[in-house]
Amino acid sequence: MSFRRTAIALAALTLLIGTTACASGGAPTNATQQTGAGTEIRPSPARTLRIGVRAEPQTLSDKPLRTGGLAVSTTTRLFNAGLDLLDDHSVAQPYLAEALPRLNTDTWRVFPDGRMETVYHLKPNLFWHDGTPLTADDFAFSWRVYATPDLGSSGAPPLTYMEEVAAPDARTLVFRWRQTYPLAGTVARGSGSSLPPLPRHGLEGSFQEGQWDAFLAQPHWTREFTGLGPYQLDRWEPGVSLEGVAYAGHVLGRAKIERIQVSFFSDANTALANLLAGSIDMAADNSLSFDQGIAVKREWAPYNGGTLILTPNNWRAVYVQLRDEMVKPRALQDVRVRKALAHALDRESMGELVFEGEGRVADIFLSPGASYAQAIDRAIVKYGYDPRRSEQLMAEVGYAKGVDGQYVRAGEGKFTFELKTNAQAQNEKERSIMAAAWRQAGYEVEEAGLPASLGQDGQARATYPGLYSFSTPLGEAAFDNFTSVFIPRPENRWTGNNRGAWSNPDYDRLMQTFNSTLSAEQRVEQMLQLTRMVTEDLPAISLFYDQGPTPHVAALRGPGPVAAETTGKVAWNVQTWELE
Repeated sequence: MSFRRTAIALAALTLLIGTTACASGGAPTNATQQTGAGTEIRPSPARTLRIGVRAEPQTLSDKPLRTGGLAVSTTTRLFNAGLDLLDDHSVAQPYLAEALPRLNTDTWRVFPDGRMETVYHLKPNLFWHDGTPLTADDFAFSWRVYATPDLGSSGAPPLTYMEEVAAPDARTLVFRWRQTYPLAGTVARGSGSSLPPLPRHGLEGSFQEGQWDAFLAQPHWTREFTGLGPYQLDRWEPGVSLEGVAYAGHVLGRAKIERIQVSFFSDANTALANLLAGSIDMAADNSLSFDQGIAVKREWAPYNGGTLILTPNNWRAVYVQLRDEMVKPRALQDVRVRKALAHALDRESMGELVFEGEGRVADIFLSPGASYAQAIDRAIVKYGYDPRRSEQLMAEVGYAKGVDGQYVRAGEGKFTFELKTNAQAQNEKERSIMAAAWRQAGYEVEEAGLPASLGQDGQARATYPGLYSFSTPLGEAAFDNFTSVFIPRPENRWTGNNRGAWSNPDYDRLMQTFNSTLSAEQRVEQMLQLTRMVTEDLPAISLFYDQGPTPHVAALRGPGPVAAETTGKVAWNVQTWELE
């Protein structure tokens, strides 16, 4: 191994050893029992599935009105149902709707003036968890709520393209669009595009102009949540866990597992110990690091204790802060500095250390398996490991290496920046490796972790001074994350994933065209232009396709690998799971 790789490896060694030790020898082992035939897994309590997740959700709503930050897709899937559902291959299936709109039929019409109309018919005999019938008026009310500018969601697709959502009768729902929109046929797809129904009977009375804080404080969003999903909320103990019971009126049938308990573990080692001790049956929503997932797999292998599902469905990147009032040092606003930082990273070596050979370097946020992937790959600007080019770019900006090998610029001192990640073992390992690589290249790096208590605080996640590494879902919807409308601000309650506040008018204009183009060929050409803009100006330094580990015990049957956009990720078909 080269000196460079050795240095990077040493930076990760402490975290790696600590995690592995916890997984292989430090955790209790009463999840198993010894028999004459060998070691067997001890069955879970009858009919109760126990899931550990990384964070307590701020709300159980499928479309939060407060910025969530951390993904809680497993938890929200348990209690929600929408018009459609994306299956394990990200193919849209009717859910509450009888069928999905089809272009150039009576269910999806394009008018001469460019406007559109899509029509859904609800399945019969649909009921909220409290027994109230679901009607099309619940969707119309939902549109009124999410289209309210003061609540922060109205500027994002598809709401920004919707003119009206009408309910001509109890089972008919009409979406009227201001323009053509290619994702109009499935509201489950796209960035923030779901329009979940809201219980009008429970919320309309508190939905009043200027009383938004009171509306958001309604118990519906948390401890008294009323949904339509496979499970009905039974109890919620703040900071500890929540529980759901199988809902007999679920449109796809009553869940086979009668009861589910979701426990909150802000510390990954605690989640790991509970999994190996048999206190939980599954660790979901990135509650474990990749290393810990691999450690569990190895622990279980000798006695077939369970299965590890790895889901490469996120794009891992380092977003650069570009706001004038926050960025430090200001040199980060110079694209040459951002490119120099990118060329200073050996992502292949990093990936070997972070993912133990299971990872894959990413150059852009689109799925490598998409039909247009090869064309995109040829169009984007790539930043391979090139220390010489990195040094040349820094010299162009006026930085030179001092006697200690660190970059300095006359009158300013050393080039110093903060590198932040969420405070989780996997992220801390990645941060340590990345910081070591940049220090070796001549940059002074200050490492910082965002506490778990602030992991769902939109303002805390957007107001970093330097670089912030985080994950976003793969797919076409990620294009929206670089538009100006997705910049978190006080005016939109700090919602949006454009946390570095990159703004490019040409990109915004092309995105408006992209979001109104129905032709698949034209959309691919537009994607080529959009990805070129992002990779040329480099508001985010691309790292890897993130590997999300979801281990579960052998007694649980049903979970499996899923595609990037699948509704609820691994839990998309939770109502079919069985627990032996």
